Amino acid sequence: MVANYTHQSQVHSEFSFVLDPASYEPLPDDWLIGVTDVVNSTAAIRAGRYEDVNYAGASIIAALGNAWGTFDFPFVFRGDGAAFALPPNGLMTATSVLRQVAAFARTDLHLALRTGLVSVAEIRASGRDVRIARYAASENATYAMFAGGGLKWAEQQIKKGRYLVKPGKYTTKPDLTGLTCEWTPFPSQQGEILSLLVEPFEHTDPEAFAALARRVLAIFDAAPSRSHPVPKDIATPKDNDRYLDPKSWSEIVYNSDFRKYDDGLRLTLDSTLKQIEAVESILLAAKSRGDINFGLHRQSHALMTCLVPSGRPDSHLHFLDGMDGGYTSAAEMMEASELPLASSS
Repeated sequence: MVANYTHQSQVHSEFSFVLDPASYEPLPDDWLIGVTDVVNSTAAIRAGRYEDVNYAGASIIAALGNAWGTFDFPFVFRGDGAAFALPPNGLMTATSVLRQVAAFARTDLHLALRTGLVSVAEIRASGRDVRIARYAASENATYAMFAGGGLKWAEQQIKKGRYLVKPGKYTTKPDLTGLTCEWTPFPSQQGEILSLLVEPFEHTDPEAFAALARRVLAIFDAAPSRSHPVPKDIATPKDNDRYLDPKSWSEIVYNSDFRKYDDGLRLTLDSTLKQIEAVESILLAAKSRGDINFGLHRQSHALMTCLVPSGRPDSHLHFLDGMDGGYTSAAEMMEASELPLASSS
């Protein structure tokens, strides 16, 4: 078991390895799972507030890492929210920071941020699990991958009003040092920016889902730069000051989380129409067999929210989403078409 995440030995440098169920280790029962999501994020995005939604979504990662004193804990950015895992001695810190970011979202961004906290033991009692693997996008950026269905279940329960951490009346400001949204959105170079979610059902064989995921990724990996949505040429900061050198920009490109596993595939890709049609055909066939559910959303630009952890200037983490709805819209499509065999949302 992952008794100490910081010293977990296995880090995978190839994304294909995190598709293998054997790559994942279970978290201990007494660990905590935190989940946040922006309430009514779709309406906010339609009002043009996609940057605020993404910033609110990433805020818990920055605030928790700064308060905890390290970013060496499992977390995943989900567009309009995030999820994380902490050992049991992080209960007070997690509770305090969840309250802080909810209050910050309400007062500074005018968004309602739902927050919740549940133990891994509670999740396992429901018949799900929380297992993690680590993927090194580059030498300086390692991301956690989650499997077992536990995060999805936790999110569903929190949306139903269970395990909520309610904002306190008197909270300090969260420490969001290092969190920025300084780049203008990146236009597609291949045709469209695709936000894609693919999830197995509880009865789906993990090996079969891994094989399907590899088929999907093979189509995108055949394209230049593996369909990476961040351009190789230095993008434009919002202040129009091109202050980065090519080496620094290449690190940003490689440190971006455009591919991740979060109880299923979660991808932000620069894709051609032919690629999207080929993948959609594969996924529709798998869905008709009752193996998976999926949601996708197409848009013209990708959006990046950045995090440079305090005291670690070389460790740039870059969270990607589609500009016009992204993961939120893809999740909406998936939930709207969910089969009876799937868990309710």
